[in-house]
Amino acid sequence: MAWLQLKAQVPPEQAELLEELLLEEGATAITLQDAHDDPVFEPDRGTTPLWDQTVLTGLYDDLEGIHDMLERLAAAWAEQMPEEPCPVIEHELLDDRDWEREWMEDFKPMRMGQRLWIVPSWHEPPEDDAVNLKLDPGLAFGTGTHPTTALCLEWLDALAIAGGLDDVEVLDVGCGSGILAIAALKLGASNAIGTDIDPQALSASRDNAERNSIDEPRLVLRYPEQMNDERFPLVVANILAGPLVELAPSVAGHVAPGGRLALSGILDNQAEEVLEAYRDQGLIMDEPSYREGWVRLSGYRPTP
Repeated sequence: MAWLQLKAQVPPEQAELLEELLLEEGATAITLQDAHDDPVFEPDRGTTPLWDQTVLTGLYDDLEGIHDMLERLAAAWAEQMPEEPCPVIEHELLDDRDWEREWMEDFKPMRMGQRLWIVPSWHEPPEDDAVNLKLDPGLAFGTGTHPTTALCLEWLDALAIAGGLDDVEVLDVGCGSGILAIAALKLGASNAIGTDIDPQALSASRDNAERNSIDEPRLVLRYPEQMNDERFPLVVANILAGPLVELAPSVAGHVAPGGRLALSGILDNQAEEVLEAYRDQGLIMDEPSYREGWVRLSGYRPTP
């Protein structure tokens, strides 16, 4: 079956209206992409930011009446936004393809450090004697492909090789998919606690733990308000710079004397602010590690 694709480039203030009009015409899917590859790194809470120019695409399974559809779209636009000309809407027919298989082929096993691999469920582990973490790609929570996650996974792998994960308890703040907590457990940690404000994140973490044969009590999942004053030999937090600074007293407060900390989700121009926030909490911070404009920070709490 072929598909009809409608595509237009619009500024952010026009994207919502055009999306509504395309849906009213029966679009089976809508996608929004950056027209110029300009990243949106850390939006304000409660906002859904778009780029300066957004490419909005509608996909249709009805190939009839395209010219009538375009006329209706133009008329509806003129009625709702008479002061602005209707965006130029391009259309083309797409051959039927096995979209799911093509998507799956984009994701291969990824090596993180010396021993750790992230392996999608449809692939065989590339090294049977390695530490293989089974994790499928997803949109919401992190799968190891982003530099911030990769930096943390490589740090955990190196720490494990040095014996720093043997039988330790781990706290993963803002656990998302649970990838860091699960990786730490597979690398030798005894048990872990993952916290997140999002119930979908906790659900994703639980599913990924089951996929990797990890059950409670080895991985316990909580909301942040369920945490007490426990201290841990190892704390990881891959979130964003703003929350890391805001939560510095809480996150640093969970690091036990002699315990280690890793932070990521930080842009290189935000590193110094985050470093200072954690130094102010009594931690000794290491030199930052950089990759593709992102930073991993690590440090430890001195033993009295």
